Amino acid sequence: MAVQPEGTPCWADAMFADVEGAKSFYGDVLGWTFGESSSEYGNYTQAYADGKAVAAVVPPMPGAEGHSAWCLYLASPDAAATAGKIRAQGGEVLMEPMTVGDFGTMVLARDPSGVVFGVWQAGTHEGFEATAVPGAYCWAEVFTREPEKSDAFLTGVFPYRMQQMKDAAIDYRVFDLGAEPVLGRMKMGDEFPAEEPPYVSVYFTVENCDAAVAKATERSGVLRFGPMDSPFGRFAALSDPQGATFAVIDIVTVQGEMPEITPVT
Repeated sequence: MAVQPEGTPCWADAMFADVEGAKSFYGDVLGWTFGESSSEYGNYTQAYADGKAVAAVVPPMPGAEGHSAWCLYLASPDAAATAGKIRAQGGEVLMEPMTVGDFGTMVLARDPSGVVFGVWQAGTHEGFEATAVPGAYCWAEVFTREPEKSDAFLTGVFPYRMQQMKDAAIDYRVFDLGAEPVLGRMKMGDEFPAEEPPYVSVYFTVENCDAAVAKATERSGVLRFGPMDSPFGRFAALSDPQGATFAVIDIVTVQGEMPEITPVT
């Protein structure tokens, strides 16, 4: 897969105190297999769906132990330049550009509303080797209580165009790069506990949403929302046993009409 255009979600990973437990859980729920852990790079371990690299798990760095969470990485042709844009737009660089062997260069950042994300400048590791197939990444959404801050920040850092979904019940925007929608943004309402921080929800593709939810809850995962039918597929939001939130979606089982979306100028 070629290097993705700037701003395209290109990789996802998560830190787990119990990496073996995470491998067992996601192996059952998403059908992942795992490569050898790389001791040179903090025991970073890639996950595979049908032999294609789709994500990674890693133990926390010393001093960084805490709540497990999935991190979405957005593609950049120049990680240092993107870090500069992040600061200029009021964001915070949590990890300065760090070269990871010949694989690429990473940055960790937080937007002005508190959403943590990554930036990836590809070297030999270009990102997802498969998307939108069972076990692979499919979509992501930024959940924020301050959408105006996230919207201005994201369009200031990346070459996104915005479209607003016409729905009186929710405040939802889609970010696109040309004709290709790449990211969603949802305003967090009162249904979210006040103590829950803003976050990025990463969607993984499954053949059967209900079966994936059943497997996850059998393995001590927590169902947070759904399963729900939509024009985009049947989906559900979950937390794994270590607290990392993620979503699963069956993109074949679709129902209802596509919502109206209008450009935001």
